[in-house]
Amino acid sequence: MGQTISQKIIQAHLISGSMEAGSEISIRIDQTLTQDSTGTMAYLQFEAIDIPKVKTKLSVAYIDHNMLQSGFENADDHKYIQTVAAKHGIRFSKPGNGVCHQVHIERFGVPGDTLLGSDSHTPTCGGIGMLAIGAGGLDVAVAMGGGPYYLSMPKMTQVILKGKLAPWATAKDIILEVLRVMTVKGGVGKIVEYAGDGIAYLSVPERATITNMGAELGATTSIFPSDEVTLAFLEAQGRASDYVPLAADSDAVYDEVIDIDLSTLSPMVAKPHMPDNVVKVSEIEGLTVDQVCIGSCTNSSLMDMLKVAALLKGKTVHTDVSLVIAPGSKQVFNMLANCGALADMIAAGARILECSCGPCIGMGQSPRTDAVSLRTNNRNFYARSGTASANVYLVSPEVATLAAIEGKVINPIKCGQPPVITMPDSFMINDNLVILPPDDSSDVEVVRGPNIKPFPINTKLSDSVSGKVLVVLEDNITTDHIMPSNAKLLPYRSNVPYLADYCLTPSDPEFPKRAKDNNGGFIIGGANYGQGSSREHAALAPLQLGVKAVITKSFARIHMANLINNGILPLTFADTADYDRISLLDEFIIENAQAQIRSATQGNDVIVVNKTQGYSFRTNCPISERQAAILVAGGLLNYTKTIG
Repeated sequence: MGQTISQKIIQAHLISGSMEAGSEISIRIDQTLTQDSTGTMAYLQFEAIDIPKVKTKLSVAYIDHNMLQSGFENADDHKYIQTVAAKHGIRFSKPGNGVCHQVHIERFGVPGDTLLGSDSHTPTCGGIGMLAIGAGGLDVAVAMGGGPYYLSMPKMTQVILKGKLAPWATAKDIILEVLRVMTVKGGVGKIVEYAGDGIAYLSVPERATITNMGAELGATTSIFPSDEVTLAFLEAQGRASDYVPLAADSDAVYDEVIDIDLSTLSPMVAKPHMPDNVVKVSEIEGLTVDQVCIGSCTNSSLMDMLKVAALLKGKTVHTDVSLVIAPGSKQVFNMLANCGALADMIAAGARILECSCGPCIGMGQSPRTDAVSLRTNNRNFYARSGTASANVYLVSPEVATLAAIEGKVINPIKCGQPPVITMPDSFMINDNLVILPPDDSSDVEVVRGPNIKPFPINTKLSDSVSGKVLVVLEDNITTDHIMPSNAKLLPYRSNVPYLADYCLTPSDPEFPKRAKDNNGGFIIGGANYGQGSSREHAALAPLQLGVKAVITKSFARIHMANLINNGILPLTFADTADYDRISLLDEFIIENAQAQIRSATQGNDVIVVNKTQGYSFRTNCPISERQAAILVAGGLLNYTKTIG
């Protein structure tokens, strides 16, 4: 039997385990990336592991999430990251060099290699045939130290793209269609591979748009073949030597196959407040628009920006619309300036932002009260923009630009022929904002500002785990709900005690106080709990507040791993009807917790007693023996010390 693309890469990097879906495996990691939102914690954890130099082929630390320096906190954290990178052999991408995923696919990604990043959109590099996976900071820290990355062997989903896109249909519309079909929960435990004759018509930037937003499916990662299109992109980046052809075998077997006829796709939109709330743009035509944001790690490539500039040329942004544009990298920004496209944007009335994540994570450009904001980024979760009453719609750059000009959503199909942009034969290459670590770092001093506080470390699992129900939450709670990461809070990313006072406040403003008053306890959640960002703070803040277990209908992959790494029990209801029986402040107890967690590896239930209501209910804890040992030890750092 033949192999899929992912199976080939996994087999070449396999350290332990059997490549059977659902079995725990470990793989060797070639490259890592971090960004400043999650990177401070990853490097604090790397220092705690006490390994002098990274052992990967390449590790890069990016500054791209928060460059707003209204106080000392961000500048201090950036200095910490720069000095810790120099100390431990990590390349440092300075503020202004660009968004990690855009820069990485341009300058560092290698087909057939593995990449682990402390950002959920790391799968962007799947656009060049790289096995790129988002993870929590501690997993990335371990990988930087040469340790394997553990995961459940994913199932394989193949999306066959047939034919060619019609005018005005885009790569954004392809991934929105996939989200419509699969939903934000549909990719959990899966790798999504793209195939079919239609991929030949998709450039690497277009492929990267699709793999980037594969994160919204909950997928482990998404990947395209490495083919002639990949080679052309790498040649244009001056990196032809990195090219490796890679494709699935003709007799590869997939667990699921989805067919999409590209010729039938029309412009799509994800309506508030979820990326899978997808309809045709024609269904919201005429909607008045207040704000348009173009950029982030999705749709910020040179190709996207040139299309935007072509549509804006000679036009003026509507009187009632604020249009902001963030190029994805310094390379993109430079080339826009060089060819005159930047001048066309400015002349039309666009506001040009730094090469950063910016509005996508609520880092500036929060819309007005009750605004309609069209955005080309990847997430439109409730309140993520920084304005809870705003309605954020996800669209292609073309639809966004036309709305900025007209002041309302229009169906671009009525607008004649779209601009035709081809990928350049060569990109402008200037890596002068990537700082290489010194050969001898013995004299490098790691600089820590006063805002950097020790992160919480759990204790060994007690044999009796008890506490009250601190909150009962609905389905699809995101990491933005659990640990907001907006402009006001992101400067405190290295200060978990401060952040903990805001944990889950978008869902329940009283949660932090209730947790403190009751010395911690249990969180109850619905389906797909913890979807969204890879931010480990969504586990660290509950740990700081004494949370002992999270019981849900189901978990998102990265968040469950982060809970395990921090010694918080991740339990799921064996019967989801039990979710409806639970009330706030019910007192729970798990007796013989250590034995029950170890027994869970054999598929046995973990019994939770509701002392308040006088009944017990069954939960599952689908973990490996290694994960059980981590939970018993009180987290991955404690476990590492016991085996090291």
